[in-house]
Amino acid sequence: MRLYEKPAHVLHDMLVNKEITSVELTEDVLARIDEVEGDVKAYLTITRDEALAQAKAVDEKIAKGEKISFLEGIPGAIKDNICTKGVKTTCASKILENFVPPYDATVMTKLKAENPVILGKLNMDEFAMGGSTENSAYHPTCNPWNTECVPGGSSGGSAASVAAGTAIWSLGSDTGGSIRQPASFCGVVGLKPTYGRVSRYGLVAYGSSLDQIGPVTRDVTDCANILNIIAGHDDMDSTSSAAEVPDFTKALVEDVKGLKIGLPKEYFVKGMVVGAVKG
Repeated sequence: MRLYEKPAHVLHDMLVNKEITSVELTEDVLARIDEVEGDVKAYLTITRDEALAQAKAVDEKIAKGEKISFLEGIPGAIKDNICTKGVKTTCASKILENFVPPYDATVMTKLKAENPVILGKLNMDEFAMGGSTENSAYHPTCNPWNTECVPGGSSGGSAASVAAGTAIWSLGSDTGGSIRQPASFCGVVGLKPTYGRVSRYGLVAYGSSLDQIGPVTRDVTDCANILNIIAGHDDMDSTSSAAEVPDFTKALVEDVKGLKIGLPKEYFVKGMVVGAVKG
């Protein structure tokens, strides 16, 4: 198994135990990009040199015996409607073809504090208006499991990159399914957080009353850890929730004992039961 196939929490432990270096990991993911990106087309911008420089800096920190955070030194990528200071943010539109934000979205500020390796910006339906990532102004993204199929959308690049191993983790945005649907199409984990849980500041809006930024990962453990990083109140977002942020990894339990599953009455059709749950 190559490094790009492992989830972030496993890679974090390997970095801490000095079984691998961040440069080795980043080079493996970049090599994977070289192998399959021509077919998958998940990326709009690849920041190769910056990624390797960041990986080298993390390795130097580890060599000094310093502790590293969960995402530190682990390569990931960002949906191209999330503002990244100094790196193009096009929303997959020719209108913003040369737009380089002068500031970071709040989620990027939070991420950068963790020192991950950022590989670049990911393809999407133009301005997030679509469900297949065929509506990018640059090129469609393909499902890595079958390139004759779509990866879903609008965060198709976010889901396809994680599924293909061209990113260990990614961020997407979800208004009406734009993380959840491509995650299901590509066989990865995607989460739309509760509205207000994650700041929208720096996200190019589609529907401001519904938009949320969320993680796309290989497994639920990675998803919970990244949500821990990006969640929280932000004065720059008037709809940001002031509710206390729990440690989402505490919900990673072996069973579902004590949980209740609700089913809206509208899912029941006269003469036919769609589903039922005891409890």
